[in-house]
Amino acid sequence: MSSYDVIIIGAGPGGYVSAIRCAQLGLKTAIVEGRDTLGGTCLNVGCIPSKALLHATEMLHEAEHNFAEMGLKGKAPSVDWKQMLTYKENTINQNTGGIEFLMKKNKIDWLKGWGSIPAVGKVKVGDDIHDAKHIIVASGSEPASLPGVEVDEKTVVTSTGALELGKIPKSMVVIGAGVIGLELGSVYARLGTEVTVVEFLDAITPGMDKDIVRAFKRTLEKQGLKFILGAAVQGTQIKNNKATVTYKLRKDDSEHTLQADTVLVATGRKPFTRGLGLEDLGVEISDRGQIKTDDHYRTNVAGIYAIGDAIDGPMLAHKAEDEGMAVAEGIAGQHPHVNYGVIPGVIYTHPEVGTVGQTEDALKKEGRKIKIGKFSFMGNARAKANFMGDGFVKIIADAETDRILGAHIIGPMAGDLIHEICVAMEFGAAAEDLARTCHAHPTYSEAVREAALACGNGAIHA
Repeated sequence: MSSYDVIIIGAGPGGYVSAIRCAQLGLKTAIVEGRDTLGGTCLNVGCIPSKALLHATEMLHEAEHNFAEMGLKGKAPSVDWKQMLTYKENTINQNTGGIEFLMKKNKIDWLKGWGSIPAVGKVKVGDDIHDAKHIIVASGSEPASLPGVEVDEKTVVTSTGALELGKIPKSMVVIGAGVIGLELGSVYARLGTEVTVVEFLDAITPGMDKDIVRAFKRTLEKQGLKFILGAAVQGTQIKNNKATVTYKLRKDDSEHTLQADTVLVATGRKPFTRGLGLEDLGVEISDRGQIKTDDHYRTNVAGIYAIGDAIDGPMLAHKAEDEGMAVAEGIAGQHPHVNYGVIPGVIYTHPEVGTVGQTEDALKKEGRKIKIGKFSFMGNARAKANFMGDGFVKIIADAETDRILGAHIIGPMAGDLIHEICVAMEFGAAAEDLARTCHAHPTYSEAVREAALACGNGAIHA
């Protein structure tokens, strides 16, 4: 048995970042992880492997559609699926190995195994019980289930199974038009799979700005994805390695079926807290299965904290990382703050989508007076040169103060461009502040400046 200042349960982005910050602040720290590798869902079966496949298939798309126009002649590459999966695995290994190195560098003990909390101040891993003054639950999330849909990770799969299919399917039904479904759906569409997305609501990417949603759906349809919206999936059946998906249209309650080689269930995620023993300790859990915490990530049981996907808020790796640093700093006696109004969201399709702050509809619903500046990437020289003119930047500012309230981008490098606006919002900048900041030419970032200019006297290159 060992004694620690802090033991963190879960080595995903929230957990390992929190562990490093604790160690930097002089706290004796251990991290509990039952996987053979660190990094949690994100690095092992989520964010990182999916981005590897997105990158590989984007390169394939470039070769098939744009190389010839640039004077790059030759036979289009063929797909070696086995090698593509090997590339994905190598990417995972490099990243998870890097996290293990960081644990050693910061003198953080890795307690290998699945953890539980048998009593306040105690963490059990295997047969060993360790003492801890502070326990941080960073146990993450797991795919949400759907009634009538049984996942076997072969024919009916979650994102985990979709990242390691034995072969490229000829057809795929994606249940859910959120981030995971659209990212992986676009991967397989570029590989030649016929992809149909079935969504319960009447629009894709629920909660996003309406202008982004419209443009995004059109773009994905051009890439071959088909959409059935307003459809409630009733169940799936597997026969002869083929799946039949039954759904009802909400508008008229009519029942329909789809057949596919693979069904991807992408209906969201839920907190993973099984086996921790939280209920026995009296830790309060919400109706949605989230651990209840205060503004300092403390549960109602002294000495137990929770962060990331296990608590309320967007299930994003970077949100978990910020909370991981904040809870560590709080334990060390500092006064950290996470600005939840400036947490960006990114969809890594092609083109990418990046958002931060509030949407136009949400602000109008509040009765807020706003002004909007938009700029199309068709007016951006570099975007046109690189066949990336589709999309736009939209900045929303307060009509009276000019303070930036939100931004929504669909276009090249949107996931990187959005952070310029994040920094501006963090410091309470006005759209004019952004408009008066010199941007290098030619860069995609000029589109951001032009949208800020459009909030005032008007864009230059519109």
